[in-house]
Amino acid sequence: MTAILRAILVVLSFVTLTGCLFGGGDRPYTGPAITLIEVHKADRKMYLLSGSEVVKTYDIQLGGNPIGPKQFEGDGKTPEGAYVITHRNPRSAYHLSLGISYPNTAQVAAAKAAGKKPGGDIFIHGQPNRRGARGGDWTAGCIAVSNREIEEIYRMVNPGTVIRIFP
Repeated sequence: MTAILRAILVVLSFVTLTGCLFGGGDRPYTGPAITLIEVHKADRKMYLLSGSEVVKTYDIQLGGNPIGPKQFEGDGKTPEGAYVITHRNPRSAYHLSLGISYPNTAQVAAAKAAGKKPGGDIFIHGQPNRRGARGGDWTAGCIAVSNREIEEIYRMVNPGTVIRIFP
């Protein structure tokens, strides 16, 4: 094998590996830092902001019982209030996911006082890995977008980003 052919193979291997690391060959996000996520449940919209500027807008799907704040495990509601993105999960049961810090201390106490569990495992995620895309409000309380959109959001949003969820 000639040196030139070997060099070409090394470059092609690097390009392939880089594509695997960054999701199908997409480049890492290089735009303005996302400092805030706003979710407007009634409008089924999610906004990614940098400071006060809206960088991206997404149509969303919510829990199967979306009106009102999440209070208890299994209520099918999406939380309302201020939280933070806790972590990224590349091996989610849905196509990628970003953890949301629900429940807070007050929500845990309120559920406990009612003799119930507050629930948890609330995420922004894509569509189910084992089934096709779903329409309407179908999650157990999460915020769902298309798989292409979660790939973009996953690159743009870092753990620690504030997320405000409005009715």
